[in-house]
Amino acid sequence: MKISFIGLGKMGFPMAQNLLKAGNELIVFNRTREKAQPLIDQGAHYAETPLEAAQKSDMVITMLSDDAALEEIVEGPNGILNGLSEKGIHISASTISVDLARKLSASHAERKQTFVSATVLGRPDAAKAAKLRIILAGPEQARQQLIPVLEQLGQEIFEIGDYSEEGNVVKIGVNFLIASMLEALSETQLMVEKYGIEPARFMDVVNALFQSPLYQNYGAIMTEQRFEPAGFKMKLGLKDVALAIEAAQSVQAPLPLGQLIYHHLSEGIARGYGEMDWTALIRCLEHSS
Repeated sequence: MKISFIGLGKMGFPMAQNLLKAGNELIVFNRTREKAQPLIDQGAHYAETPLEAAQKSDMVITMLSDDAALEEIVEGPNGILNGLSEKGIHISASTISVDLARKLSASHAERKQTFVSATVLGRPDAAKAAKLRIILAGPEQARQQLIPVLEQLGQEIFEIGDYSEEGNVVKIGVNFLIASMLEALSETQLMVEKYGIEPARFMDVVNALFQSPLYQNYGAIMTEQRFEPAGFKMKLGLKDVALAIEAAQSVQAPLPLGQLIYHHLSEGIARGYGEMDWTALIRCLEHSS
């Protein structure tokens, strides 16, 4: 299958590489061409613009950092909208706002194209191992067409509904739960440490009780202070919490914890932690205690 992939960051690169390993003909674009070179060496083709990437394939996957980056790639003069053919499919794997997902669905529909959300759960190591969990939402015909491709990227696919923004609501909700867990874990680790208890021993109890990979993985990063290199940067965590607050406000749903986490992450970024893993949230609380 011929697939175009745009955005070769820490998540996008291993995802694109897995598609290439699976035998697909892959066209790639990244604002920094050097990041694409290893894939080109392995047989991928490079497109000079997003428009060219879309022109060369009826299926374009984007993995970009935020709303602004995705809008530029889609709607700019050299964007996907102008290059994708009728019946072409744009698959967004990014965590974006509900409003932008709705907007892009409408923009593509005007051109008889399809926009699908296939947001991913997992850090770069899961992306590399093709063990992501994927939240899929969009028109059913497009979903069924995409499943064989997405199975090359992940271990589990959750079909949410016929409207792409539904997938983004679920992804934002899950990311907010992770942020809430990080807040609670940071607070409790600091508390038990002040009683002279080693955080690693505390985590032994937590892991035995909850038996959750999230607590195990994030708890270990915190106790060992492995904040660099970041698996997921704090500045992106702040963006995702802001998306959750925005989504909640638009339907008048209470999200009081969101404001607290947003405040702590903002403090961390002001202290220079923005490029660190968002588990460095615990450092923000250390300074405020």
